[in-house]
Amino acid sequence: MRVHAILHEVTSARAVDLSVQIGALRLRNPILAASGTFGYGLEFAHLVNLNRLGGFVTKGLSREPIEGAPAPRLYPTPSGMLNAVGLQNVGVRAFVAEKLPVLRKFDTAVLANVFGCTREDYVEVIRVLENAEGLAGYELNISCPNVKRGGLQFGSDPSLVSEVVGAARKAASKRPLWVKLSPLVTDIVLIARAAEEAGADALTVANTYPAMALDFHTGRSRLGSPTGGLSGPAIKPVTLRLVWETRKAIRSPIIGLGGIETADDVLEYLSVGASAVQVGTASFADPKASERLVEALPKVLMEANIFNVNNLRGRPLAENS
Repeated sequence: MRVHAILHEVTSARAVDLSVQIGALRLRNPILAASGTFGYGLEFAHLVNLNRLGGFVTKGLSREPIEGAPAPRLYPTPSGMLNAVGLQNVGVRAFVAEKLPVLRKFDTAVLANVFGCTREDYVEVIRVLENAEGLAGYELNISCPNVKRGGLQFGSDPSLVSEVVGAARKAASKRPLWVKLSPLVTDIVLIARAAEEAGADALTVANTYPAMALDFHTGRSRLGSPTGGLSGPAIKPVTLRLVWETRKAIRSPIIGLGGIETADDVLEYLSVGASAVQVGTASFADPKASERLVEALPKVLMEANIFNVNNLRGRPLAENS
């Protein structure tokens, strides 16, 4: 009976088409590991079969190495987590020389997250990556302060979004360009349209939410920095709405990101218009979370009599009677 059950499970999995198209990039399934929660991918390779994932996004890469924020960098909250890593990374040149040669051995989509403090920073990072092999695309983190504009976030102003995405688009001639949006905006639709019109191939919605935690006894932050980014299940309802609003306004593919822990979470994001999702905070609690979601999706879809995951995308919301 056990053998029969296993054979049935395998047959069911094969009967469901999980492949998705993100612009020119085709993924074997809609599950990616998110930037900042999966290292460079190599740190998880002994725990996760990277070849089973749709792909993953590396931690953010900058023009020069960054040491990051002081410890502690993580703090648990009810239904979530605060992080203040400070964009620590080895720098783009060390990534190309040391990390990328190993990543080429895996049969999965590897996207490099790119950030900077000036438009020129973004362009230079992409220029270095363009000359290297082994990447499927780039994800632009525009939730960074533009030091030339007094620290205003690139992602909070449509004109700055157009400026940095347009420059990155010109530099990224070989590969797709995804743009990761900040939720800390008055109208995400304006930002999404600016990114799309400037040349983004897809949009990641959204980054973490600025938040803080403190110890009232000492008056000190629970983190090494005064504030951090809130992620995890607590933000899912808010980000789900942002994906829904963005989907109604643009034509480019959307990658949903925020509080994904179960197969139902994945399918809810697809139902409001995402083409794929990224798994972030769940990987801290369970390093195999992304792979487990890949395993769980076929069964949940079969039970709902859905044989192609793309049939869920952007279905109109049913009205409550």
